Amino acid sequence: MNKHLKELIELSKNDQAIDSYNPQLEAADKKVAKIQKKIDAAQAELDDLTGGIAENEEKIKAFDEQLVLLNEQLASNVKKSKEISTEKEMKALSLEEDIAKEKMTFANEEIERLQGINETKKALLDEANEKVNTLTLQFDEINKEVSVEKSEIEKSKGELFVKREELSRNIEQKVLSFYEKIRIWAGNTAVVPVKKQACYGCYMKLNDKTYSEVIKGDEIVNCPHCGRILYIETETAEA
Repeated sequence: MNKHLKELIELSKNDQAIDSYNPQLEAADKKVAKIQKKIDAAQAELDDLTGGIAENEEKIKAFDEQLVLLNEQLASNVKKSKEISTEKEMKALSLEEDIAKEKMTFANEEIERLQGINETKKALLDEANEKVNTLTLQFDEINKEVSVEKSEIEKSKGELFVKREELSRNIEQKVLSFYEKIRIWAGNTAVVPVKKQACYGCYMKLNDKTYSEVIKGDEIVNCPHCGRILYIETETAEA
């Protein structure tokens, strides 16, 4: 087999080995992302409950202030009633009192309703807090595991990168440049085997002339259909 072809096959396999770790890294990142998504959802629920409680507390405060004003109004009306001299004034004052009392009843009912809602929300708030804390602990554990896992992967990749540098130095620059150009669009299928007289990059059948050249292995042969570098695996060649 052509010396340069052998070198490219080895370099291609090394590149495939490097990139084979990418799915593992992605899977590791997904583990962290998955638990982070759960934390974000639980935190959003917690924030929503906290905001709802605060909003209701503001409404309760506003109703309390309204009750103070209404009580002052009724007390003032008591004083006014002693100074009233006509029936018309008495009716007007009575109407004011009725409206004030209705407002007070409504305010008290609303305060009671909002307090009930907040009691429920506070119970849910405790659950949400516990959920966030539990998920945060899980996140820390998973993150530690993933960090170790990724560190080992990066170490293995680093060793392969060192090997790649060594392989690249030994390959003629023109040949290496040719390989890298194909790799830009073909990725890790820049150098592929031929099986059953077909390119295992585009799976198109080779004509007899091209197939014969690949079998000989004297020169670097490109697939006439896709342009990938072709070779015959050792076992196939021996067979």
